[in-house]
Amino acid sequence: MRYARGVSTQRDSARAAAASGRIPRGVWALGLVSLFMDVSSEMIHALLPVFLVSVLGASVTAVGFLEGTAEAIASLTKVFSGALSDRLGKRKRLVALGYGLAAATKPLFALAPSVAWVFAARGIDRVGKGIRGAPRDALIADLTPPEVRGASFGLRQTLDTVGAFAGPLLAIALMAVRHR
Repeated sequence: MRYARGVSTQRDSARAAAASGRIPRGVWALGLVSLFMDVSSEMIHALLPVFLVSVLGASVTAVGFLEGTAEAIASLTKVFSGALSDRLGKRKRLVALGYGLAAATKPLFALAPSVAWVFAARGIDRVGKGIRGAPRDALIADLTPPEVRGASFGLRQTLDTVGAFAGPLLAIALMAVRHR
């Protein structure tokens, strides 16, 4: 029953947004979280192969295996998270869990004394990505009236892409400043 009340509140908010032609605040919030998470992730992932090879002594093959395994973990997790989201109806909790897992791994990369640590951190990060994807998209659909649904998904994806673009640029800029 609690979920039904939350859905009606979301729908009321969505109706108000539709009447004004605006994208709901919840979609903006998800988009901004996505932007900042992508900036932080891409800052790390842009430099991760260099760190693995030059600092931790990993082979190029190990880096390829790590990245392939990480993406496989994310893909497999996505299959189950969508069904779990539909079954539980707790989309916000799953989205928060997914982003939380990914955020918790960020310090582990910097503290990693071995390739195994990086492998574990990357795996947990990708589990987080897999958990949040489908529930986040379903939440956007729940929050958004049909009149602005395309714009809402476009906004979230645009902010995500801006983060993916800005992250490596920021990492390069910080490395350039650090090594003057």
